[in-house]
Amino acid sequence: MRPEQILERIWPGRAATIEVLGGGITNHNFRVEVGDETFVLRIGGEDTQLLGIDRESEHAASRVAAELGLGPEVVTFVEPEGYLVTRFVAGEVGKLDVQQVGAALRRLHDGPSIPSRFDSFRVVESYREIADERGVATPPLYGWAAEIAQRIEQHRRGAPILPCHNDLLDANFIAAGSRLWIVDWEYAGMGDPFFDLGNFAVNHELDAEGERLLLESYGGGDLEALVLMRFMSDFREAMWGVVQQALSTLEFDFGAYADEHFERLERTAAEPRFRAALG
Repeated sequence: MRPEQILERIWPGRAATIEVLGGGITNHNFRVEVGDETFVLRIGGEDTQLLGIDRESEHAASRVAAELGLGPEVVTFVEPEGYLVTRFVAGEVGKLDVQQVGAALRRLHDGPSIPSRFDSFRVVESYREIADERGVATPPLYGWAAEIAQRIEQHRRGAPILPCHNDLLDANFIAAGSRLWIVDWEYAGMGDPFFDLGNFAVNHELDAEGERLLLESYGGGDLEALVLMRFMSDFREAMWGVVQQALSTLEFDFGAYADEHFERLERTAAEPRFRAALG
């Protein structure tokens, strides 16, 4: 459905100015001005449920994030399609203070439960199965990475299951002075908090000092767990790139994206500290 048709359902008869927002490689996002107010309309991509995305859960997670002061206000949720409208927040995308992020993640992880589950170990298996069913070849490194993932899972057994974002890419942070907004809650779910920490650390290529600051501002934590989950973050991201080759209609080189993350997880696995943490 075209954005104009959706906006007519939300604000019948009201004039709206629509501008495409770039940066997304799963969904279509639009900046919308209605009167003197500005919003973001999010239209989910096709077959995103196969990526583990549930739009009702995304809506619930977005509401929790807004209540915690971490996410923009949720304005409305259009059913049954799952279109989401949030308040537009101005700021700089990706300009981050690591300590601010650590404190924000602690607030999220200590916050209310959200009605979905995120288990990175099962996600990579599901993506491989879906890709295989749809004719996308399993990457040569998958078997090796899956064996390492099994060992990491043994280390993480008994980890607390807490509300997590699970997609802490640069584009999902908006800095506005002393305020940090986190957007795009479609992969949010109850899971291992060190997936979030490892996900942020590897996606922002934190060095040892950056990781120290992240954990310090988070309130402490297990550095070895963060190191191990850096690997799982890239494994999930690599397999996301694989399955998107079968699902996405967007013009994007998902094969190269998968290769990039497989290459990075190989580098992670070769680090002495990773081998020591894995045991």
